[in-house]
Amino acid sequence: MKEKLTLIKNDRWLEPYSDAIDGRHQHALDKESALTRNGEQSLSDFASGYLYFGLHRADNGWSFREWAPHATQIYLIGTFNNWREESAYRLTRINNGNWEVRLPVDAIHHGDLYKLMIYWDGGRGERIPAWATRVVQDEQTQIFSAQVWEPTTPYRIRKHTFRPHTDPLLIYECHIGMAQQAEKVGTYREFRELILPRIVRDGYNCIQIMAIQEHPYYGSFGYHVSSFFAASSRFGTPDELKELIDAAHGLGLAVIMDIVHSHAVKNEVEGLGNFAGDPNQYFYAGSRRKHPAWDSLCFDYGKNEVLHFLLSNCKYWLEEYGFDGFRFDGVTSMLYYSHGLGEAFVNYADYFNGHQDDNAICYLTLANKLIHEVNPYAVTIAEEVSGMPGLAAKIADGGYGFDYRMAMNIPDYWIKTIKERIDEDWKPSSIFWEVTNRRVDEKNISYTESHDQALVGDKTIIFRLIDADMYWHMQKGDENYVVHRGIALHKMIRLITATTINGGYLNFMGNEFGHPEWIDFPREGNGWSCKYARRQWDLVDNQQLAYHYLGDFDRKMLATIKQVKGFQQQPIQEIWHNDSDQILAYMRSNQLFVFNFNPKQSFTDYGFLVPPGTYQVLLNTDNPAYGGYGFSDDTLKHFTLPDALYASEKKEWLKLYIPARTAVVLEKVE
Repeated sequence: MKEKLTLIKNDRWLEPYSDAIDGRHQHALDKESALTRNGEQSLSDFASGYLYFGLHRADNGWSFREWAPHATQIYLIGTFNNWREESAYRLTRINNGNWEVRLPVDAIHHGDLYKLMIYWDGGRGERIPAWATRVVQDEQTQIFSAQVWEPTTPYRIRKHTFRPHTDPLLIYECHIGMAQQAEKVGTYREFRELILPRIVRDGYNCIQIMAIQEHPYYGSFGYHVSSFFAASSRFGTPDELKELIDAAHGLGLAVIMDIVHSHAVKNEVEGLGNFAGDPNQYFYAGSRRKHPAWDSLCFDYGKNEVLHFLLSNCKYWLEEYGFDGFRFDGVTSMLYYSHGLGEAFVNYADYFNGHQDDNAICYLTLANKLIHEVNPYAVTIAEEVSGMPGLAAKIADGGYGFDYRMAMNIPDYWIKTIKERIDEDWKPSSIFWEVTNRRVDEKNISYTESHDQALVGDKTIIFRLIDADMYWHMQKGDENYVVHRGIALHKMIRLITATTINGGYLNFMGNEFGHPEWIDFPREGNGWSCKYARRQWDLVDNQQLAYHYLGDFDRKMLATIKQVKGFQQQPIQEIWHNDSDQILAYMRSNQLFVFNFNPKQSFTDYGFLVPPGTYQVLLNTDNPAYGGYGFSDDTLKHFTLPDALYASEKKEWLKLYIPARTAVVLEKVE
């Protein structure tokens, strides 16, 4: 009898679906065997297409190769031949739908622009090569072209192995273009020089960069990718991105990127939409080709050539740029034929009802295996909302191999709570359950808000709490009740989310200090302005404004978490909750977290049964340094009081003064 996979052993409710889980697991193993010729080569060897396809310089000249099975003729055209079709630059069909041309050294030069002119039965068209590693846009014509990038003295990434700090993983989600104060598109160089030091100073140990893969429309936030192997030229050169990553590593920061393999832009001239007269070369046919909500195209994960393209893309970013891993975007869309649209996912049957794309599941499993084969220390995170079991479980256990999954329920919960419940109805038991509700065998990235909540049309937490008063009452000394309430809850919401993690914590750039503006990228409707596609760092730097309270608190909060070794691995022990009082307390290692969500009532000598000893305050949201009132004396040591009734449990009473709408972190020191 076949032994059960560990994923099923860990969750008996999965037993009725063991055949489906076993089938998905075996599908990935069989596909790996086929791709690696029964183990004759490694998965990493298979995923090296970027070393073969595209444009490459060698000592004796240039080679260019492209996969275009439906093409009848292909020419390499560019500034080197005045964009003319010349026989010397004509590709030859070689095998398996592949085409090739070899050129002498002086036929192409660094900086040249180029494209393909592809002919097929019934038509022709200019195309940017699918494997192009550099794509630029003409400022006057707005036309995109591939560009030869072979500088005389290329930047060489450092060869030392960087091991990300995951104890815990503290992620600063960021966007290069909107990271600057000026109303313009920021650069890799500016980010390296101006923003990296901020991130290190604030205590984060990982940056997650959005919008790296080239995309025609800036306002897509990088999610409508056209050239999967090209780092966006809006922000600078490939060498400048490599230098940024090296600098981050030198500062102890891991660098992961948002990778978009869930869909592609439908553009034909810039993208893969109709590459060689075949609209389905890379994408599903029929009704599955187009994503109904995103106006984009869905990859056909059942084709080995597409797997080769996407797996090679993962390896490329790891090897060529030194990225430390990926956050995979849109995983829910990949997993289900419905893309998760209109589905509730209320029970386990919804994950095993035959409506799942087993090809996509196979791809994600292989991608995780490949990434960790290339770099054992790499970090992979799934952005997935349905709750698919096993997503962040080990492949050997029957999972899909992600290191973490995004805890997308948490920001949804906070938004719903702020929008729909008055302060008196905030229930600590519900809050605690929401931030700790997860599968025991899968790690999460917890967060209160990401870039999604900052987009125009939505609202950040600080905006939901304070709204228009942010524009008039954030001057220190001029704060009104709305601002005081917003600052207090902003800190408490972040504190309870960050201190209940079981893997990592994420913050989007600027949200740590309550950035006041939504994100609205330049577009026709706003006159192509960058006013709302930037970060106003001067707000947090100005000590006369209340924003710095939130930034300073965030920094201290992360420092408090990092005091405990293996913080995210320490069990969370609930000490007490009382929904009527709106009090919650829990311990993690030697740290005690106490929250009073009550908007009106402070409590004197509120008792908690805790391990006996002496406790001192590490962090208090009510500290005036963080915009609080300072009602408590944080220099006092707190001693537990024995109670014969609880002596056998080795617990004693700790009695605290807890002001309304505050939270405190204490450390057991003796």
